[in-house]
Amino acid sequence: MTYALVGDVGGTNARLALCTVETGEIAQAKTYSGLEFASLEAVIRQYLAELQMEVEDACIAIACPVTEDWVAMTNHTWAFSIKAMKESLGLKHLEVINDFTAVSMAIPMLSEDDVLQFGGGKAQKDKPIAVYGAGTGLGVAHLVHVNRRWVSLPGEGGHVDFAPNSEEEDIILEVLRGEVGHVSAERVLSGPGLVNLYRAIVKADKRLPEKYAPKDITERALADSCTDCRRALSLFCVIMGRFGGNLALNLGTFGGVYIAGGIVPRFMEFFKASGFRAAFEDKGRFKDYVREIPVFMITHSQPGLLGAGAHLRQTLGIHL
Repeated sequence: MTYALVGDVGGTNARLALCTVETGEIAQAKTYSGLEFASLEAVIRQYLAELQMEVEDACIAIACPVTEDWVAMTNHTWAFSIKAMKESLGLKHLEVINDFTAVSMAIPMLSEDDVLQFGGGKAQKDKPIAVYGAGTGLGVAHLVHVNRRWVSLPGEGGHVDFAPNSEEEDIILEVLRGEVGHVSAERVLSGPGLVNLYRAIVKADKRLPEKYAPKDITERALADSCTDCRRALSLFCVIMGRFGGNLALNLGTFGGVYIAGGIVPRFMEFFKASGFRAAFEDKGRFKDYVREIPVFMITHSQPGLLGAGAHLRQTLGIHL
């Protein structure tokens, strides 16, 4: 069997694993604290030394834009040249891709056990797919099937305008516009976005908001100990639905809309009972168009590693 190295590198941790090139199976995953290593290359060397492995091919998913040879992480001091690192590690292939590109590439590899479905019908084979995830920010990507290959279309979809569609949402927009000027979807659909929703609800009522972190708001909402927090979380779920429905309309995503990790898994039961799906389908004359489009929550524990492996295998000529 041939193994390749795959990685999923965020602001604090670097996860590395081996990917079986023939099957795409992920094994020997290990997590390293990014704070303990001077460079990403040092982490890779440590990992390969621990496993006493040599590899020729690697794909690293990383939480920052990847446009040219020089990669500088947004939330970390690490920066490197892809070409120089490839030569230094003696690799034949080194692919460095955006972390959300990796999550989108994982989708064709997921089984029914790796997802939870929220409404809609059956996903249509090889049709366009959308994936989005609210965490520190709001990540968005699309996936299209062209000439027997999956092509990920990354972008900055989290920064489109926030589009309110109710009186309550209009008020939220008004409050936030007064604070930040341009109100993007990310300003309400992210960890900081949840705080913004809570603060806007309280301020609209001419009261002073508490200094809560996102975790405080979800905890209070789930314990039903704070009406404002519960309203904020309910609104978050509804806006997640509206935004997902917009993605579905943009590219006719009959292959499904996928929600990636981040915040939502922390309140799954609340999310299931929320107005998410109704908001997803609330598209006026196009309600029937989106009604059959399924939404899936990715529950696989390592979609970044799985997707890095899928991207690499496709680069090596394997059909996913």
